[in-house]
Amino acid sequence: MPRIDAFLKLAREQGCSDLHLAVGVPPMLRMNGELMPIRFRDLGDRELEAYVMEILTPAQRQRFQGGEDLDFAYVDAHEGRFRANIFRKATGLGATFRHIPAEIPALETLGLPPVLRELVDHTQGMVLVTGSTGTGKSTTLAALIDHINAERAVNIVSLEDPVEFVHRNRRAQVIQREVGTHVPGYAAGLRAALRQDPDVILVGELRDTDSVVMSMIAAETGHLVLSTLHTTSAVKTIDRILDALPTEQREQGKTFLAQNLHGVVTQTLVKTADGRGRRAVAECMRVNRAIARMIMTDKVHQIPSQMQTGRDQGMQLLDQALLEAIQRGEVDPDDAYRYASDKQAFQRYVTDAGLLPRIDLAGG
Repeated sequence: MPRIDAFLKLAREQGCSDLHLAVGVPPMLRMNGELMPIRFRDLGDRELEAYVMEILTPAQRQRFQGGEDLDFAYVDAHEGRFRANIFRKATGLGATFRHIPAEIPALETLGLPPVLRELVDHTQGMVLVTGSTGTGKSTTLAALIDHINAERAVNIVSLEDPVEFVHRNRRAQVIQREVGTHVPGYAAGLRAALRQDPDVILVGELRDTDSVVMSMIAAETGHLVLSTLHTTSAVKTIDRILDALPTEQREQGKTFLAQNLHGVVTQTLVKTADGRGRRAVAECMRVNRAIARMIMTDKVHQIPSQMQTGRDQGMQLLDQALLEAIQRGEVDPDDAYRYASDKQAFQRYVTDAGLLPRIDLAGG
């Protein structure tokens, strides 16, 4: 049995989401968003390299020894499936393992806006799930694919780096392909997918200009494209896509977004009120005529005001979602305060006075 499996077993027994291994420190576990060290010695470079080499294939060893970082799925017979990342840093080797649940969560259990179901009921266009690293984007995408899989007799092609949740065919056929294993990159995978008679294409991440352009082509030519970006708001998502395009394609990009982007859901994970877990809280933008016009006329900065008044269409700003989650007793108000943009509206709910801005009584 690979020695890393013992650490993964401990992580699962403690209910942790991630295991971190790095030279010079003991192994660490992430529980409810916070890192805590295991009672273990500081890991040495040779020791950690030996742990890692035990779980790599010959091809992965060759790539890593050639200087590449590795992203792959690691399966422990007892503890399940993990997304692994192996890398080098200034002090030596490092590795991160994130647990992937065996069961795909239903959309209803994620606490996300109901409008998500409507966004993926389209037969073509684009839907984006965004947020910082570790905010549950992959879980949301998996739940969306599972929803389509249960409801529609379609062909779904999924491009992931690596494959995380494993989908069983239900009403749909789900073809899962892994970047680096089955295709060299997202753009190449998209080109191939267009020849595989897809109805729905999942792109794990819009990582570069080629993947953005190919995803746009797929969405414009009769396919529903689902993907992610590491952006923290709907406005930043639109800006990021346009910035990824060559200057001569920006106008075409605005037209695409106005006509083919159905919505952007930006999520974050906030501690629950009892402090025993985290739950997703999401901003949701749906592209209606007003927002399409703002995109076309370079008035993207006005989109938040449209979202604020678009509750009847399922739209909400992150601050609105956070405030409602506090009022329903679902999240820790102190943690919600950290994520809020307009912090003044949240100050009366804060219990840790140290978070609030200091008032200089001597000033003035």
